[in-house]
Amino acid sequence: MSESDVASARQHTLGDLPRRTAQRVPDKVALVDGRHRMTYAELDACVERTAAALAAAGLAKGDRLALLSHNCWQFAVLDFAAARAGVVLVPINFMLGAEEIGFILDHSGAAGFVVEDALVPTADAALAAAADPQVRVRASIGLTGTAPPAGWADLAGWLEHDGPPVVVPMADDDPVRMMFTSGTESRPKGALLSSRSLLWQYVSCALDGSMSADDVELHTLPLYHCAQLDCFLGTDVYLGATSIILPGPDPATVLRAIAEHRVTKFFAPPTVWIGLLRHPDFDTTDLSSLRKGYYGASPMPVEVLRELQRRLPDVALWNFYGQTEMAPLATILGPDEQLPYAGSAGRPALNVETRIVDDEDRPVPAGTVGEIVHRGPHATLGYYRDPEKTAEAFRGGWFHSGDLGYLDDTGHLYVVDRKKDMIKTGGENVASREVEEAIYTHPDVAEVAVFGVSHPRWVEAVAAVVVPRAGADLAAEDVLAHARGRLAGYKAPKYVVLADALPKNPSGKILKRQLRDAHADLGAGDDG
Repeated sequence: MSESDVASARQHTLGDLPRRTAQRVPDKVALVDGRHRMTYAELDACVERTAAALAAAGLAKGDRLALLSHNCWQFAVLDFAAARAGVVLVPINFMLGAEEIGFILDHSGAAGFVVEDALVPTADAALAAAADPQVRVRASIGLTGTAPPAGWADLAGWLEHDGPPVVVPMADDDPVRMMFTSGTESRPKGALLSSRSLLWQYVSCALDGSMSADDVELHTLPLYHCAQLDCFLGTDVYLGATSIILPGPDPATVLRAIAEHRVTKFFAPPTVWIGLLRHPDFDTTDLSSLRKGYYGASPMPVEVLRELQRRLPDVALWNFYGQTEMAPLATILGPDEQLPYAGSAGRPALNVETRIVDDEDRPVPAGTVGEIVHRGPHATLGYYRDPEKTAEAFRGGWFHSGDLGYLDDTGHLYVVDRKKDMIKTGGENVASREVEEAIYTHPDVAEVAVFGVSHPRWVEAVAAVVVPRAGADLAAEDVLAHARGRLAGYKAPKYVVLADALPKNPSGKILKRQLRDAHADLGAGDDG
């Protein structure tokens, strides 16, 4: 007997899940994407072929594979195939611009790049914008039916690869995923996740979220985002549930899909739930199959909670709160707690400990606002190529979320602010500093402060207060156009206000809380 034999017999990694589920329920439908349906046996076989293709293309254990695509069944296959081959998958937000993607390619050192065919022009521009691209393997996902662009292999060939299966020994804490988080900095950080992080998180989601193999889940939020990919799709494959994949959360399409596929389970941020409630087909669509609803990314307005419970009385609701670095689940508010603890992020998930600390990292009493910190196996391995930020985030043996909140006497968590002014708009994270830096590149801008304001549709919207340079003829529209030319659409400010000065404390720090209070009504009545 050798240590490697013992390790092999005990291996339990992300790449193993399709095979193990296929052994239990080979003929059950795993994925549905339009007309494409895959059983678990077919999914596992496709993952096996694709993992072998990755190895044949020259990608080895530890190499990074960037993935830029809207939702599709190929995305799911690549998630598990990369892990089986020991390759670290790097999902990329398809709303980013070429320079933003180029930074991710550079920082991750991606050796491979798989891109939806319609996004190849953006990918080519990103490669050109990258300072030192390491990409040597490129493939295109043919979603439009056109031939792969010049210089890009056809992913279909990988999916049907005929070669020996790949065998890559994987330890629990070998990285299998690099998730870029906008976090609170001007540049995103690459949070490394291992199979240990993800699988323990799947267990927490399944048990605390009452998930089961009988679920038929509709996936509409982007799979590049850790919530949809890992709280829901990964957990569904682990359990043997059926996943229906849509390219996006268009309300009319979502309602039709729930009725057509007899969907039992659905996750969306509050903005999407609000969009469903407001759609004219809501009351005439057969939603009787729906039993479980989940929300996250931002708090659900209490009035919307009441409306959901009134109009969908048979649907149990859960609030999932966390961050990318927690894989991403940290706390859960269950169905019986929605109204009694409205606005709460719930209590720590099964495999997580959560507490509130002061600026010296000392625990504080119930009701006292401090920084929210967590520990448990969900946590990231750290930030790639950033030991200083990793050490800062994990000081004292707890992961520091950067969010401010408090625990009540029952242990329920309430998030009251974001320590570094991160804005969550429509379920997406926007770092205020990144937006500020983009606006500062306008030659007529002297000062700018970016913050979030309440919005009836997006829950929170990006707003900017700008002080023009002396003598400059600057209009709000000029700032908006400048920002939109440099940032992804969801990051650009929705509102720009010109001002003579910004409020500051004696040390010169901009008082964003005053700005939020002064401009709290910017989004009132604007549902666009």
